[in-house]
Amino acid sequence: MKWFLRTAAQAVVVSTVCLIGSAAFGAPSDDFFNAVNRGDGRSIGRLVDSGVDPNLVDGKGQTALILALRDDSPQVVDALLAQPRLQVDVANASGETPLMMAALKGKLDAMQALIQRGASVNRAGWSPLHYAASGPEPKAVAILLDRGADIEALSPNRSTPLMMASRYGAMDSADLLLARGASLKARNDADLSAIDFARSAGRDRLVTRMEQLAR
Repeated sequence: MKWFLRTAAQAVVVSTVCLIGSAAFGAPSDDFFNAVNRGDGRSIGRLVDSGVDPNLVDGKGQTALILALRDDSPQVVDALLAQPRLQVDVANASGETPLMMAALKGKLDAMQALIQRGASVNRAGWSPLHYAASGPEPKAVAILLDRGADIEALSPNRSTPLMMASRYGAMDSADLLLARGASLKARNDADLSAIDFARSAGRDRLVTRMEQLAR
């Protein structure tokens, strides 16, 4: 009986050590996304140098770069953008690209770096300009327009960037799109115009200005 108890106890110890070891030395992909979640850019660089693919997608269909942009992790963003193997247009499960997320978050430096690396400014369906127009930073809209973004890009429900800016984005973004010639005649699949979007958000000054321009 003593021998049995001693053997059983040893088995528990061995099992515990194995569990601790597996947690401490996880798969490289787990280590990679753990570093992303910690905002640990130094570990990102080390893992990629050791062979981890910087374009990995996690269990929820998110890329590391999109997560870092979404969660405001500048060290991880910089570490990933420094990787020659990074594919800048890899989309997540929702069809969002890193440039779209950077535009939505108003991350101007990241936008410039992505565009310099060849990120697509135009995209079928929801585009980077839709995302920039929905966000807080008019300069993000300007960057994309200056790089040739389609000002009348149509989302899957045929909404335009001006519609998104009129309800969700900065007022200055709507003003910028209007100054660059965005159409006030466009209507989406719900038969709503940019004026309707602005009115639904209670943006009376913008409604008045657009109504004057539409005459």
